[in-house]
Amino acid sequence: MKKHKILKSITAILLIAALSISIVGCSNEPSNTNDSGNNNNNSSPPANKSTINVVWYPNESSNTHAEIRAEVGRLIEKATGRKAKDVTTTDYTIAIEAIASGSADIAMSMGAVGYIEAKNKNPQIDVLFVNADKNGKLDEAKYFAWICVNKADADQYKSGDSYSIDNIKGKKMSFVSNSSTSGFRVPTSSIIAHFTSDNLDEDKLVEGGPFFSEVYFGQSHQGSAINLITGNADIAAFCDTELQAYVELKSGGDNTVGAVYAIRSDADAPFDAHAGKEFVVIASTPVFNGPNVYNPKNLSADEIKKIQDLFTSSEVADNELLFYDATIENAFGLFKKGSSYGYVLASDSWYDPYRK
Repeated sequence: MKKHKILKSITAILLIAALSISIVGCSNEPSNTNDSGNNNNNSSPPANKSTINVVWYPNESSNTHAEIRAEVGRLIEKATGRKAKDVTTTDYTIAIEAIASGSADIAMSMGAVGYIEAKNKNPQIDVLFVNADKNGKLDEAKYFAWICVNKADADQYKSGDSYSIDNIKGKKMSFVSNSSTSGFRVPTSSIIAHFTSDNLDEDKLVEGGPFFSEVYFGQSHQGSAINLITGNADIAAFCDTELQAYVELKSGGDNTVGAVYAIRSDADAPFDAHAGKEFVVIASTPVFNGPNVYNPKNLSADEIKKIQDLFTSSEVADNELLFYDATIENAFGLFKKGSSYGYVLASDSWYDPYRK
């Protein structure tokens, strides 16, 4: 397992280097050797790069989200007059390093933990905006971290008329990434708090033996869900928002313990081969909505404000590619109306609970 971790780290470093070279190569303009590291007080566009690079976590890097990514790029171009370029990833680490280093200027749909990791690397990065609650505020701006099991196995996790995580010890577990908020940090915190007599910590939950028989990382919420429904894992952690394009509620309350979801018949790859497969939520924990993040290295203060003004406007709140009406058949976007209506500004301190 240690060898596996070392190889994974080396691979991530090589991927980060390749990403940096690729992004730098996209610009036809020479680098500004007099860059101070923070252009946040400048009102004119930086001279060292014409393209605004927008990095995405693996969750939104698939073809399923291509139209959404293009729409975000269009809006950034509208706000700034500069071209926006997608940077898709296959690993959380790459996205985090990209926004921290400044090879990406904006990171969309990060989680709290990934943002905090990036800010620890570079204190100058900051929150651009956050998807709001149904009232357009931060008060209830939350999504849900799930722990799920296949419906065929759900009786093993019954607790009276409901379900619990009492019997997950010794099972095969899938997380998303150890930089994932809802796909790792929140579920592991819940497990540690529940099994107090086992004296658990995160180190005992990331590899097979101490608590779980085997541990997998799907590298995206979709990947973790696939680990579950294909039988590679008995239990899996992932969140509601990243599965909304692929699943439908069959019974129970949305985001509640005992809710049964099924893979939609029209789901895109990699779920298209598993239509109708059902799973049950045995734990559901609310999580603060993740931040969209900027690095001021290649963005002026004026550009940042213009981006914020546009994305927090009613025009974007009414944009059906970003905020869609789930009551309309086959509708799909980044966030469901009813749980989120547009973006709102937020400060870095809003994520302090996840620093503890």
